[in-house]
Amino acid sequence: MVGAAGAGVVGWRELPVGERARVLEAVADALIARVDDLWVVAERETALGEVRLRGEIARSAGQFRLFAQVIRDGGHVGAIIDHADPSLTPPRPDVRRMKRPLPGVVAVFAASNFPFAFSVAGGDTASALAAGCSVVVKAHPGHPQTSELVAEVVRSALPSPDLLGLVHGMQAGVELVRHPAVVAVGFTGSVAGGKAIQALIDGRETPIPFFGELGSVNPVVVLPSARAEEVAGGFAGSLTLGVGQFCTNPGLLFVPEDAGLLERLAAAVRETTGGPMLAERIRDGYLGGLERLSELRVLAEGKAGDGAWGVTPTVFVTDIGEFADKLPRVAEECFGPASIVVTYREVAELLAVLEQLEGSLTATVHGTVPEEAAPVAEVLGRKAGRLIWNGWPTGVAVCWAMHHGGPWPASTSAAHTSVGATAIDRWLAPTAYQDWPAELLPPELQDGNPLGVPQRVDGRFRT
Repeated sequence: MVGAAGAGVVGWRELPVGERARVLEAVADALIARVDDLWVVAERETALGEVRLRGEIARSAGQFRLFAQVIRDGGHVGAIIDHADPSLTPPRPDVRRMKRPLPGVVAVFAASNFPFAFSVAGGDTASALAAGCSVVVKAHPGHPQTSELVAEVVRSALPSPDLLGLVHGMQAGVELVRHPAVVAVGFTGSVAGGKAIQALIDGRETPIPFFGELGSVNPVVVLPSARAEEVAGGFAGSLTLGVGQFCTNPGLLFVPEDAGLLERLAAAVRETTGGPMLAERIRDGYLGGLERLSELRVLAEGKAGDGAWGVTPTVFVTDIGEFADKLPRVAEECFGPASIVVTYREVAELLAVLEQLEGSLTATVHGTVPEEAAPVAEVLGRKAGRLIWNGWPTGVAVCWAMHHGGPWPASTSAAHTSVGATAIDRWLAPTAYQDWPAELLPPELQDGNPLGVPQRVDGRFRT
C-alpha cells in the first residue's frame, strides 16, 4: 500500500495548483454529501452524539476548503528571488528559492478523540495532500469502521485512490514508519506513543521529520482583577466539554486565595455530569490519573457518567507551595475531565512556579487590567503555542493565523502547527535555484509570475 501511494505521488505533485485545489474542494463536497452515513457509523463506535459528529464532519470539510485557498494563494511556497548583482564583491549570482513538497508519502497516525477532524480526513491528511504528497493513515483502533468509510469517501474524490492509503493495527503502524517511501510522520496522541514512534524513526537508515502533538495541561491563570463570577461556569464547561477528551482541556487553574471563588468553582463542578469515554483503555488511563492525583484534596466532583466507560468529573485543590513541591509529576496530563486548582497569595510567587511548568498547547489569562497580566504573560509566552485572554482553551479555530503546537511535551516541534493554514509547512522543504535557466524554473519563481503568487524580489514583497 505504501509503495502504491509512493508511485502515484509524482503525478499528484506535478498537477497544476488550480486542479489540485479543485480536488480538495471535491473531497470537502464528498464528505458533506455523505454526512448522514458518516455520523451514524461514528456514533456506533464513539458515542459522541449526532450534533458533535455532524459538526466535526463540517470541520473536516472546512479544512480541505481552507487548504484549497492556501495553495491557490501561493504564499505557502515562500517564493524569493534575488537577481544577479555583478557590482557586489564577490559578484552575487541569480538565486531563487521556494518550498516544494517532500518527495514521498506522509504517514499519519489518527487520534482517538476526533474520528473525523484528526483522523483519516483530518488536518494532517488535508495539508499533506495540499502540499503535493500522498498519505497513508494508520487508523485508530477506536473507530475502524468510521476510518474505512471516510477513506472510501475521500478516495472517491481523488484522481487516484492510491493517494490515500489506510492501515490497521500496531504492527502495521510500525511497518509504516519504517517504510523507505515514507518521508515524514504526523501524530496526535500520548507522550508514550510519540516516544515510541520517535524510537522507530531513530532506527531508520534514513531519518525523517516527526511532527507529533502529545501531552498538554493548558494552564489557566486567574488574576486578582478577574471577574470571579464568570470564571467558575466557564471553567466547568471547558473542563467537561466532550467528557474532557480534548488536548486543550484546562488541566491547571491558578487562582488567588479566595474562599468565595473556591466555593463558586466547587458549585459549578458539582453541576456537571460525566459521560462515557471513547474507549476502555482511555477510561482506564483517566482512572489511573485520578489515582496519581489522589494525594491532593478533592475540591468537588460532578455527577457520574453513564455506561461501562462512564467517568466522573473531578477537580482537586492545593496551595502553590505543595504544588511546587510535587512538580513535575503533579502537573502531568490526566486525559479526561480532571483538573487541579492551585491557590496563590501573590502574583510574584506564582511566576516562579509557572517557570517550572513544561510546555503546553495553550495558556490562558483571566483579568481586567492588562498591566497586571504583563509579567504572567511574559512567562506563559515561553510555555505555550497559543495565548488566550479571558476565554477558555477548548476549541481550536481552523484559520490562517492558528497555531496548534507548543514546547515539549505539547509537540515535538514547537515551530509547527497541526491546525490552520501553516500546517502545510510540515510537508514542504526549500529548494534554491542558482543561475537556473528561465525555461526550467517553476512558475512560482519566474519573473513574469504567471500564477500571481506573493514573491519577495530583491528584498521587497510584490504580487
